[in-house]
Amino acid sequence: AVALTASALPQTTPIAESENFGVIAIRSGSPVHNLAFQAARSSLLVGAKSQNSSCDAPGINSATFYIQDQELQLLPSRTSARPQTIFVDRSGMGMGNIGYVTGAEPLGENWETKGWAIDNNELKFDGTGIQACPDAIDGAWSLWLQGSATPGWNENCTAITAAAIKAENPVGCWYTS
Repeated sequence: AVALTASALPQTTPIAESENFGVIAIRSGSPVHNLAFQAARSSLLVGAKSQNSSCDAPGINSATFYIQDQELQLLPSRTSARPQTIFVDRSGMGMGNIGYVTGAEPLGENWETKGWAIDNNELKFDGTGIQACPDAIDGAWSLWLQGSATPGWNENCTAITAAAIKAENPVGCWYTS
């Protein structure tokens, strides 16, 4: 497999703390190449037919994010006051699981929320990239941290570059849990 370099990322304006952005999967030759990150059923995905989210505009099938104090947040809809915060579980049980909690929902024992950053327009957690695994909800691919060959006992996962792209016209959503 040929590793992607920063020059393979879309040319974008650097994203500042608290600015809204979307993320696309970059992996040339893969079914996930150029697919937008989505949020549904407390998970991050690519390739889902629908997020089944309630958004501030019709027809939205991708998630909008922002980072504040190293925490990755989903941009909420105007009608929702509860934050939706992305977590990772790097423990042996979690195997790099990425998901989200809503409002004051408690975090699991090994779940971490701080450590997200955009490095050279690539979204990473504590310097670790993301991989996509097939056969998730409705034929989508689930997203996991890199580091486990079979995260969640998923097979045929592929490392991706999570390219962050500034959202010029961000749309907030309420994502299902």
